[in-house]
Amino acid sequence: MTGTGVIASYSARFWTLVIGLGVIAGLSASGLVWLLRHVEQLSFGVHRPTLLAAVEATPHLRRVTVLLAAALITIVGLRVLGRSSTGGTEVTEAIWLRSGKLDFVRSLARGVLSIVIVGMGVSLGREAGPQVFGAAFASRAAKWAELPVWQRRLLVASGAGAGFAAVYNVPLGGALLALEVMLGTLVLALVLPTLLMCLTATAVAWIFLGDRPLYYTGNVRFHTAQIVFAILIGPVIGLVATGWTRLISWANRRRPEGRGRWFAPIVAFGILGLLSLQYPQLLGNGRAIVQLGIIGNLSLGLMLMLLLLKPLVTAGCIASGAPGGLFTPTFAVGVLFANVCGVIWSHVWHGAIPSEYALIGGAAFLAAAMQGPLAGVVIVLELTRHFGSLMVPTLLAVVGATVMSRRIGAASIYSARIQVGGVEASSPSTAAASEAAIHKLDEPMPAEFERRSAECD
Repeated sequence: MTGTGVIASYSARFWTLVIGLGVIAGLSASGLVWLLRHVEQLSFGVHRPTLLAAVEATPHLRRVTVLLAAALITIVGLRVLGRSSTGGTEVTEAIWLRSGKLDFVRSLARGVLSIVIVGMGVSLGREAGPQVFGAAFASRAAKWAELPVWQRRLLVASGAGAGFAAVYNVPLGGALLALEVMLGTLVLALVLPTLLMCLTATAVAWIFLGDRPLYYTGNVRFHTAQIVFAILIGPVIGLVATGWTRLISWANRRRPEGRGRWFAPIVAFGILGLLSLQYPQLLGNGRAIVQLGIIGNLSLGLMLMLLLLKPLVTAGCIASGAPGGLFTPTFAVGVLFANVCGVIWSHVWHGAIPSEYALIGGAAFLAAAMQGPLAGVVIVLELTRHFGSLMVPTLLAVVGATVMSRRIGAASIYSARIQVGGVEASSPSTAAASEAAIHKLDEPMPAEFERRSAECD
């Protein structure tokens, strides 16, 4: 059956579920953002437009106390859930290893827990909550509708992408994340329902969260130095991004078991709290780091320290077993590295503006770390809305970074947090998706993931 035939085979019930799940994802993301903002205000005792501003206005003792309280909440939450939580990983595990099945109540509880502790300053991403909410509702709806496994997988990935799209206001980026990164394919039969769900979720979120871009870039412009920089720095970024994903994989393998679950969050969050006394930018997902980096408001010394510490504290939070995402921390690390390189490049090529290289290198780092070149570029484009003039050098850097990371066998930040029988799972974007299997309607995912699903079902 052709891709067009697959689209025609979707029932009216299926399309109704797509739209309904988009509405649910948009409402869930809006509610979780509301919760995040109130947790931030309650934790740091002051109302400020950003987490960084609130932290900087908070006494030092309170910063450490809040992080220790987040550790206790994490310990109790994981104890109640009955097992260690790994944030957004539940979604990819469900898609690749469990035929799209998610434990509904536990998934929602993990999503809320991740939002609460990120709001208290834990160095993880806020997208895990909206993603797992969208995926959990999709899994439950697919079970209710008795959809075939491939459609359940599609809805779960689309639900996760819709939650991501709604919380970051990136409808096309959310769809590409679901397709390119989570499903490993961009065939037409899967694109249309995923795109519709993400658009619906984003439109609903606009009602409550507004439609402003997440980051302000100022007046960025193209010049020849960016092309040369992109060609040279792309492969280097691919190497660094690979190191980042391997650090994440290492931290994930160190998640505590047994009695260690009682102490690991206290140690990890306590160290983060102490470091925040000197470097408040380390708290939270890293949004402030990205914003300061792309407007050129970070000194070289501070950038170097944050580039060293942000990956370590994020890995520490993952190793503690805390639930949370990795998108913004990854983007923050990429922006920091690219900014440092931009400062060096400005001494090589007179007139180069270092902060402009933050967007070029940050997008390339994100694309290589996710193993999603299209998703990485489009997400950054939608996050800023004023990125088009840098598109050509950015695409050059993305190609160089992604090719390099794939040649050395890099995982994505999503597959790096999954283990099957003690071995890291392969990312779907590193294996060619089987379009013929899509057409057969019984095996739309790569054969390797079908085999893994059979092992785990």
